[in-house]
Amino acid sequence: MTAPSPEFDGVLFFPVTPFDASGAVDLDVLSEHVVSRLPWGPGGVFPACGTGEFHALSAREAIDVVRATVDVVGGRVPVIAGAGGPLGHAIELARGAAEAGADGLLLLPPYLVSGTTDGLVAWVEAVAAASDLPVIVYHRGTARYTADAVTRLAANPKVVGFKDGTGDIGLAQEIVLAAEATGRDLQFFNGLLTAELSQGAYRGIGIPLYSSAAFAMIPEVAALHYRAYTDGDEATRMALLREFYTPLVRLRDETPGFGVSLIKAGLRLRGLDVGSVRPPLVDPSRDQEARLSAILDAGLALAERLGTASTAAR
Repeated sequence: MTAPSPEFDGVLFFPVTPFDASGAVDLDVLSEHVVSRLPWGPGGVFPACGTGEFHALSAREAIDVVRATVDVVGGRVPVIAGAGGPLGHAIELARGAAEAGADGLLLLPPYLVSGTTDGLVAWVEAVAAASDLPVIVYHRGTARYTADAVTRLAANPKVVGFKDGTGDIGLAQEIVLAAEATGRDLQFFNGLLTAELSQGAYRGIGIPLYSSAAFAMIPEVAALHYRAYTDGDEATRMALLREFYTPLVRLRDETPGFGVSLIKAGLRLRGLDVGSVRPPLVDPSRDQEARLSAILDAGLALAERLGTASTAAR
């Protein structure tokens, strides 16, 4: 029996995977990281995914991360585990996530190779068949879904969602329309880096949900953005985009992989020792870390000012 499709009500939280001084996964710090964000009302927690350095984790490590997250979340919100890569690896992760108590899978792209639409659909269905967990497919890298592929996958009741990581708005619109034509109520996500900056456009084509790496680092700002987004408070949302997210994105774009590295650096700056990133990612330089610190300080001050004004207005 397939597990019920998870429902998300809140910003989607993608935790980092902490490493200790020896480079091993630190599950105690992970638990502290996750539990500290729950009061900010995430709609779901996605461990061992992109922000969690899925690419650098062994299957055993990823499953341990998922299990620790499930334990600390305690059923309060859905936990969606990362799976993907080589087919055998993806199947192992799917089964391990189910045994660990996850509520679903985010299916990241297959490793290195690209196939036809028939091959990609068969790959998804092979991973989906490995467990009873519902599956959200991630459109990026070697996983290039077409409207036809999504129409065919919608016939599989285990496929419950689609996350776009390419930024091709026209194709994403075609996919949303194709899914609607099947009669399935699939859930759609914006999965671009620092998705807050593009979410206004995604909402306009029928993709209302988005992932937030920033939530892992600075939930005060990310939660305020989500509230402004759902309340239609465009003045607050635009101020956050202009004064916090735009400077963050400029710094992020200086170095490949900083969509993850900056989040870990920000957590360290805020007192949680999550360790470094694993290769091939690199940590920020001292100058970049100093600029990140200034961005975070400005973001916290901005959130306090705008949050107070928003509360007064309501």
